[in-house]
Amino acid sequence: MEKAKRRQRLLSGGGDEIGGDGGGGGGGGSDVLKLLSGSFNCSFCMQLPDRPVTTPCGHNFCLKCFEKWVGQGKRTCAICRTSIPPKMASNPRINSSLVIAIRMAKMTKSNSGASGPSKAYISVLNQNKPDKAYTTERAKKTGKANACSGKIFVTVPPDHFGPITAENDPERGMGVQVGETWEDRMECRQWGAHLPHVAGICGQSDYGAQSVALSGGYEDDEDHGEWFLYTGSGGRDLSGNKRTNKTQSFDQKFDKSNEALRVSCKKGYPVRVVRSHKEKRSAYAPEAGVRYDGVYRIEKCWRKPGIQGFKVCRYLFVRCDNDPAPWTSDETGDRPRPLPVIKELKEATDVTDRKGPPSWDYDEEKASWLWKIPPPNSRRQADTGDVGDGKPRVVRRKTQMMSVSERLLKEFCCLICKKVMNEPLTTPCAHNFCKSCLQDTFAGQTFIKERNCEGRRTLRAQKNIMKCPSCTNDISEYLQNPQVNRELMSVIESLQRQTKEMEENSASEEEMLKTDEKTDDVKEENDDVKPETEVKDMDCETDDSANEAVKDTEKNEAVKDTEKDEAVKEIAQTEAVKVNDKNEAAAKSPKVNKKRKAGSTDNAPNKKLHEETDTLMGDDVNDTAIDINGTSVQPESVDIEEPKVNKAPKGGKKTTKQKNEVDAKSATPSSPASRTRSKMT
Repeated sequence: MEKAKRRQRLLSGGGDEIGGDGGGGGGGGSDVLKLLSGSFNCSFCMQLPDRPVTTPCGHNFCLKCFEKWVGQGKRTCAICRTSIPPKMASNPRINSSLVIAIRMAKMTKSNSGASGPSKAYISVLNQNKPDKAYTTERAKKTGKANACSGKIFVTVPPDHFGPITAENDPERGMGVQVGETWEDRMECRQWGAHLPHVAGICGQSDYGAQSVALSGGYEDDEDHGEWFLYTGSGGRDLSGNKRTNKTQSFDQKFDKSNEALRVSCKKGYPVRVVRSHKEKRSAYAPEAGVRYDGVYRIEKCWRKPGIQGFKVCRYLFVRCDNDPAPWTSDETGDRPRPLPVIKELKEATDVTDRKGPPSWDYDEEKASWLWKIPPPNSRRQADTGDVGDGKPRVVRRKTQMMSVSERLLKEFCCLICKKVMNEPLTTPCAHNFCKSCLQDTFAGQTFIKERNCEGRRTLRAQKNIMKCPSCTNDISEYLQNPQVNRELMSVIESLQRQTKEMEENSASEEEMLKTDEKTDDVKEENDDVKPETEVKDMDCETDDSANEAVKDTEKNEAVKDTEKDEAVKEIAQTEAVKVNDKNEAAAKSPKVNKKRKAGSTDNAPNKKLHEETDTLMGDDVNDTAIDINGTSVQPESVDIEEPKVNKAPKGGKKTTKQKNEVDAKSATPSSPASRTRSKMT
């Protein structure tokens, strides 16, 4: 009754929120949850499906609702009336990717609404691992198949190219030596020579391959020691319990790890090679365990039909290590050698050769193999084993750094290309693929197999079984008319739009932050420059004030000197005028003329007065000169006109002008001649 009432409210446009949750904070989690609920709601209960089942036509239902519908004898979809396959009706499969997406959306909403911190998990750090691989408590069987890896002893990142040197070996300080052997692949992994303990190729399709293992997995391999022909991975059905299946069922392609080897071929990267004792067909394999045989370089790669009839990817490895091989008695390493003649290249397709210079090459001057082109930067960090304070660190999941929409897009990936699905298809076995990927997988295969009895008569046509790439279910009937899951495609497109908008917003925010940082930097620089300019201005002002003070003192001294000179001149002129007046008066009186005629007795005191005035004037001029020379800065030259004193002629006779000047100089108030003249007058 409750479901019926809720369905009626929803159909009428009212009712509470989908999922039974009321309002409240959710941010991006609530938005994504609404988006999923608007596209993936069960058509019976009108809620997000619990244990969702997706029909081949792309509609989603709860498992219980679907079982009730099928239990009523109905074999068509409740929405579009498309027929439901009998196998799906009898044994419906839960869509696991949709389960994870719904769970993630609900968890993000609950975490965003909660006030406490989000959940975290504690990881086992490298320094806390044992020295050897160990078997977990959950393992039902003993042995290495259920073992966890031990401590990693080297400090190289997982995507390290080339040999492992002594710098990256803190335990021994030797590095990984050529010819070093280990008990098994797990121990080999601990020393970083080849990290995967099952796969034969370690690499990434867009980055390159770091190492390979020769363990006899493919019968097409050819081992010649210094060079060998390596077969790529894939082409076998390993689903279910067929993990050891050695029969090839389809062609290999240059993708995944095969593409990683081709990238290393194009760039000329060195590839570490380990040989296992499982390679029974090779004379260069060790008798026991796993052995490191140095670095090789991939010179060519191609595709050709294999022994079992399907195409395989082939690679030519040539040794290029500075240390000698374990099976030789040479003292030095490899030298550049000509490539061997490969007969199968005549029938090969998709041949790839290196066009540019290799990154790892031989240097004639140093007589060693080294990096001619710097190796690619590592995309992963190495675990240095720093314990810190000894406490177990709480490690946050990397997905928490991603937005909700990005995490959901990661869950909606194709199981073949590992990318976000384009035109998604959902098989009856509840696996999701891109339409193009699924069609390419079964390209060239017919739905009906024509048979004949060795050309004598035709037999009844047989249905061609096409197994799902992720399981063993036959999907040949579904492939005859595959329908795109429109609901899933709409959700993926909306999530992509959200992620693009978030990226644009984050980019704009980063630009704003950068501009703000630039403005702050400019302000700080201006603040730093201002005090310097102020100090310079203060220095200039002090220098100018000092110069002005010096100039003022010089001017004052010069003015004082000129005033002194003018005062002396005025005094001399006034005295001369007085003397002239007195001489004229004396010339009129007869008594003075008689005395002049009588002799030169009156001139003696006048001569003494003349000498005294000369000495006084000389002292004043010397004092002013000393004062001027004593200053640090020489003042401007001042022309001082000294009073002209005419020298007496050789005969000893004086002119009238000289007599007048002498009389003027000698006419001082303290002289006795002036006193006598005043009495006479």
